[in-house]
Amino acid sequence: MGLLPFEKVKREVIEKREEESNPSFGKPPEERNLTEMLKFGFVNIDKPSGQSSHNVSYFVKRILNLDKTGHPGILDLKVTGVLPVALQNSTKLIKPLLLAGKEYVCLMHLHSQVPFEKLREAILGFVGKIKQIPPVRAKAKRVEREREIYYINILEVERKDVLLEIGCESGTYIRKLCHDIGVKLGVGAHMVQLRRTKVGAFNENTKLITLHKLAAAYLSFKESGNEKEIAELILPCEFSVAHLPKVYVSDTSVGALTYGAPLMVPGVVKFESGWEINDILAIMTLKGELVAIARAQMDWESLIEAKKGIVAKLERVIMPRDIYPRVWKKRK
Repeated sequence: MGLLPFEKVKREVIEKREEESNPSFGKPPEERNLTEMLKFGFVNIDKPSGQSSHNVSYFVKRILNLDKTGHPGILDLKVTGVLPVALQNSTKLIKPLLLAGKEYVCLMHLHSQVPFEKLREAILGFVGKIKQIPPVRAKAKRVEREREIYYINILEVERKDVLLEIGCESGTYIRKLCHDIGVKLGVGAHMVQLRRTKVGAFNENTKLITLHKLAAAYLSFKESGNEKEIAELILPCEFSVAHLPKVYVSDTSVGALTYGAPLMVPGVVKFESGWEINDILAIMTLKGELVAIARAQMDWESLIEAKKGIVAKLERVIMPRDIYPRVWKKRK
């Protein structure tokens, strides 16, 4: 099994001071009620063959009676697998989720059989930075772009059929990758089947469900009033930022952040290691609630000793205003 880059990172938590969160404000994500989960959650849908990603997202919106849903990236009609669908306010997290990387299992057919070592050598040559031009059938503009292949594992070979596990940057065209492998081998190749198995922390073991199961659970809730079955299918929005470094802030800082103020050093209680200036961060409450997505203005090592300054500027505020009290002074 391959690991996406963020899955290999071991982050240390550095405490700047000891502080506890007031239980009167906010709540841990696992204590949200169904209404809150539908505003700040994701469902991990097993996309069926023959349906577009847009259709699946639309069906989720209709099933759950929501105003808005969204999804990170588009799977071709015949492609199946992991399709995280963001609910309501969680659609703000689609862009940062694209930074996490994706994994696919692909069946590639070679046009002529080749020795295993030659096949292995050719495939490993595509690990790292590659250049791609989107296929003719793709909706994207056909200009050369750079993408990174994190790993390619050969799972099985049967004559001219090769089963591959591919970890890659978002926006990689697996169909084109198969074609290019065939060109490098000098025999030609094409993609036969494709299934997505990971989008960041979303995978086949994280509450992956069918549209039918989602619809049945929601219908059961509407008929019985029991939230348990449908609630168990929804992942908190915080799950979608598992790949991002976290900065935990004091209760007294949260209110200003929800109004768009930058995160200042005095507001930081603790933080995870391993980030640089301009990296994307997840700003969290001490209860584990996602407040905002922000861009770092200093690196983590500088923050250890810093007493003042801007830690991060907010790019997307997720938490509603006034969940935590305002403590800043208004101008007269």
